Amino acid sequence: MRIAGAKVLLTGATGGVGRALARRLTAEGAALTVTGRRADVLEVLAAESGARPVLADLAVADQVARLAEECAATDVLIANAALPASGELLDYTPEQIDRAMAVNLGAPIMLARLLAPHMVGLGRGHLVFVGSMSGKAATRYSSLYTASKFGLRGFAHSLRRDLHGTGVGVSLVQPGFVGEAGMFADTGAAVPGGLRTVTPGEVAGAVIRSIEEDRCEVNVAPLKLRLRCAVAGQFPRYAESRQQGGGDERTASQIVEAQRSSR
Repeated sequence: MRIAGAKVLLTGATGGVGRALARRLTAEGAALTVTGRRADVLEVLAAESGARPVLADLAVADQVARLAEECAATDVLIANAALPASGELLDYTPEQIDRAMAVNLGAPIMLARLLAPHMVGLGRGHLVFVGSMSGKAATRYSSLYTASKFGLRGFAHSLRRDLHGTGVGVSLVQPGFVGEAGMFADTGAAVPGGLRTVTPGEVAGAVIRSIEEDRCEVNVAPLKLRLRCAVAGQFPRYAESRQQGGGDERTASQIVEAQRSSR
């Protein structure tokens, strides 16, 4: 699908990947709407990119419905918003669990449900879900985040089959560890296993390719991480033994402690 001239809705626009996406989509000629829950950051981003800002908290069902109503003519949805949701499950309140699952999984599903009928009626459109390599392999201290990304991956692949033949494409873009922005930039934690990070720009480029080429799944990660995730998917007990007690666990602990202090 061509991006130039398409009405694009981008969620999670105020994060590092979101800002990179907004810049790239503007350069591609999209008629862009950006959304987030931080009004000050959203207004600045909208001014920089020439996008239309719509303030919304995706953890609130009524605001998700309002967002879909205000963007009913959307041609392309890029569901990029997500909460880190790292840490031990026992440290989370029921309300925090509900919020994480609503933003990471519930909101993308509902936006797809509310926006796809317009696309199907036109016989064209695209739904892009920005997941994570955590949707392919579990790691310690990430049960909520991993659950949401496993769920998003299954949803995207199944919905793609459901919409086959309608002219509406569905893509899943799964970044590995993102440098320059996000939790590794915010916390200063080392990347597990000395793996290479990817940039927000690389993730944005993958999203653009997924739309233009109607790609099913694009994994934005170095070969070493993609191989690790493939092995973990087939041999979870082996992957578990490799993670216990090593640098990966120390890195996870760093991230968890940094996020606890900011909650």
